Amino acid sequence: MPDRLLDLPPLDLLRSFVAVGRRMSITLAAQDLCLTQSALSRQVQALEAALGYPLLVRGYRSIEFTGEGRRLFRSADAMLEQLGEVIDSLRPGEARPVVTISASIGVTALWLLPRLNAFQQAAPGVDVRVAASNRFADLEREQIDMAIRYCRPQDAPAGALRLFEEALVAVAHPSLGVEAIEQQLRGHTLLEFDDASRPWLQWPAWLRAAGAGRGKPRGVLRFNQYDQVVQAALAGQGVALGRLPLVCDLLAQGRLALASKQPATGCDYAYWLHTRATQGIDALRLHDWMIAQAAATRALSSCRH
Repeated sequence: MPDRLLDLPPLDLLRSFVAVGRRMSITLAAQDLCLTQSALSRQVQALEAALGYPLLVRGYRSIEFTGEGRRLFRSADAMLEQLGEVIDSLRPGEARPVVTISASIGVTALWLLPRLNAFQQAAPGVDVRVAASNRFADLEREQIDMAIRYCRPQDAPAGALRLFEEALVAVAHPSLGVEAIEQQLRGHTLLEFDDASRPWLQWPAWLRAAGAGRGKPRGVLRFNQYDQVVQAALAGQGVALGRLPLVCDLLAQGRLALASKQPATGCDYAYWLHTRATQGIDALRLHDWMIAQAAATRALSSCRH
């Protein structure tokens, strides 16, 4: 379809827009791309001019997606991630095998990366490649050794192992002194995960279950990536719904504190480890280590229920 190809905007403009969307910050995205803030801003504006509609709403020290921007980001983010993985897989062979693990951006940032240093210390001869993406990867086609998937039991791939259950708790920085957010809504900002496809991870459902469905918070900050929600909570910007397996370490370290007397609430989603049919010895070492880490997470999470 040559006409469709001619209609596409330049790839570098799309890349710049995706970088901004991942960070929801032109300053941080510019650092990621080794550009100046003004240069990156001009590239996003050039993309908007090429498309004929705005992609971002720019406020004082903040940006938000327009409806068109959110739709374009979700599609372009997944496609550029897949393109990068394919290009990486076509590079000349490494000096030794690399074990590739895929997980969502939130799981990667909050659960996987903080633990990988311990694995590298225990297995210095194993090279690991992390492919962070919110889409489900095809392990065989994309040559990925294993993936952490967040889904219901009936949607889990055949042979996948359940790592840990989902559970939600209200959390905030200890300096905020929040003890029962369901009773203190008017005095605090809620940090919201802006993903309408997963309402059980959002505040309205939790507040209704806590009997505070009609309450109004002081304000709401919305983020399109879950790790951004947690980073904002760590910065003391408001109260977040913590996904217990992903924040239990932060709770144990005292960097976050429980912000409600409500018990942890569960759902029918869980975290699963899916592996390729053929596994090398290095992949098996990482697999076994992941299972051990998941057991430790389950034990630590159970103490916070």
